[in-house]
Amino acid sequence: MKGIVLFGHGSRDAAWRQPIEAVAARIAAQADAPAVRCAYLELCAPDFATATAELVELGVTELRVLPMFLGMGRHAREDLPALVHVLQERCPHLSIQVLPPVGEHPGALDLFAQLATL
Repeated sequence: MKGIVLFGHGSRDAAWRQPIEAVAARIAAQADAPAVRCAYLELCAPDFATATAELVELGVTELRVLPMFLGMGRHAREDLPALVHVLQERCPHLSIQVLPPVGEHPGALDLFAQLATL
């Protein structure tokens, strides 16, 4: 079974989560959608460990992690790999793929340029 974690920084402001949760809802609405969870580094729940534990409990064996960051900063470069390492040790059967930050995807870059010139 496949699963996706949308991983963001987190914020005390509950409205900050809405775009990430909207992406999760759009994934979940697709036919044959993988299980999807949002996870946050700090300041709000669920954290990475909780979200991934839920997915493993559902039977996920293949996990894709999408960092919801514009670029490869410290959180994507250091914090996320450390969390993934702990998860991999806890669940050695789990196949984990960490994708590049969403803001580095060529399609996202094209969209940002298009939005700026509307």
